Amino acid sequence: MLPRLTAKELANGASNSLFAEKTWVGSPMPWALDAEQVGLLEMLGRASLSFYKGIDLLYRKSWSGQSILRNRSFFAPWVAEYYDLGKPEWLIEHSRSASQRNCFPAVLRPDLLPTAEGISLVEWDSVPGGIGMTAQLEELYVISKEGRMINSFGNALAFAAKAWGGREARMVIAVSEESETYRPEMEWLAEKLRQRAFDIDVCSPNELKIRKNELCLGEKRVHLVYRFWELFDFEKVPLMRDLAKLVESGNLVVSPPMKHIQEEKLSLALFHHFRLQSFWEETMERKELELLRKMIPRTWILDPAKLPPGAHLDGPDLQGGRLKEWMELGYASKKERNLVIKASGFHETAWGARSVRVGDDLSSEDWSASLQSALKTFPKPISVLQEFRKPRQWVHPTFVTEEKIESMKGRLRLSPYYFVDGGNAKRVGALATFCPVDKKIIHGMRDGALMPCHS
Repeated sequence: MLPRLTAKELANGASNSLFAEKTWVGSPMPWALDAEQVGLLEMLGRASLSFYKGIDLLYRKSWSGQSILRNRSFFAPWVAEYYDLGKPEWLIEHSRSASQRNCFPAVLRPDLLPTAEGISLVEWDSVPGGIGMTAQLEELYVISKEGRMINSFGNALAFAAKAWGGREARMVIAVSEESETYRPEMEWLAEKLRQRAFDIDVCSPNELKIRKNELCLGEKRVHLVYRFWELFDFEKVPLMRDLAKLVESGNLVVSPPMKHIQEEKLSLALFHHFRLQSFWEETMERKELELLRKMIPRTWILDPAKLPPGAHLDGPDLQGGRLKEWMELGYASKKERNLVIKASGFHETAWGARSVRVGDDLSSEDWSASLQSALKTFPKPISVLQEFRKPRQWVHPTFVTEEKIESMKGRLRLSPYYFVDGGNAKRVGALATFCPVDKKIIHGMRDGALMPCHS
């Protein structure tokens, strides 16, 4: 039987909001996952880490001039060119340094949309918020009394800091001004970890200082920085260049690593790219590959490069024919505009659904203008085009008032959390975001509900 809460119990338990100036709808019940969904989420953890390893290998072979295939020569310098477009040289050099080889985020969080055809994976977030919120909600709904998400987060940080004694390392969670909304959540997490004997604090990146080739907060040396800011924000976090040097010299760990290739949605396009299928077949286990091919919608990079006569784009079909240039999609019918445009990464619009444009939700003029804008601004940012799989409708009870509960029709996003520890990515917890049925883009919002998942 699923646990139930009253509106008063939920309000009392969440009285210390973990997100500054944010409100949402409450629910008396967590979101129930069925056995098939649970099995899929468990499989996805291993596939997610394999995908990140594949990105790392593909990029390294691309920029270093190696064949990306083992048994025949096939070179793909254009992969690294895509990843590096619009990035500062110091970040490219850092991502290619020996210190960053096989370095992966401590926490992986895919964004999943249940659709009529199954669950779709529309992007990965390697700098995810919501860890503390999900942990707090699990406690409120009595899904986890032992604080499993907090323990898993701590273990992932300890694994990242293994060179400095793991749990004995001095750690900080550095939250940028851009991410200040999440600071209360990070303060809450740090306090919970201190109760578990971790030496960890929360600070702004500007509070960190470098002394004698060591990073310090106040008078104490720091061994690990849990980075809670996006890489595109490097001008507002000028310390990033110095942090990169400390990491390269072996005097610091930064997690998630400062690798731009791990924060680009264009990786989903490369996963589906017809010229790279042999690479993915060599790199991933068959079951992992089949899983991701089903889950990841077809995605393409909106590259404005001119094609020679007779060539066509690797893109969606238009009226049964192949595209010669992207702006031909401006003439697509409403049915053919079942597509999404969004910034790939390394840009202020690339997070929080700020850049998302759903084709069949726009007039033909606005859709054409969105295409034109994405191509004109390339590569700052690079934009991707993704097949839009419409989320299916669900019904779930929500609080209308303290005394009244109504069944709300809505669409769902699932955000499972995978903690990387000892080379494995283990799922511990998942957050359900349930938004009114008229919302095309699903994210945390005032009239949406947030709840933990129960399995």
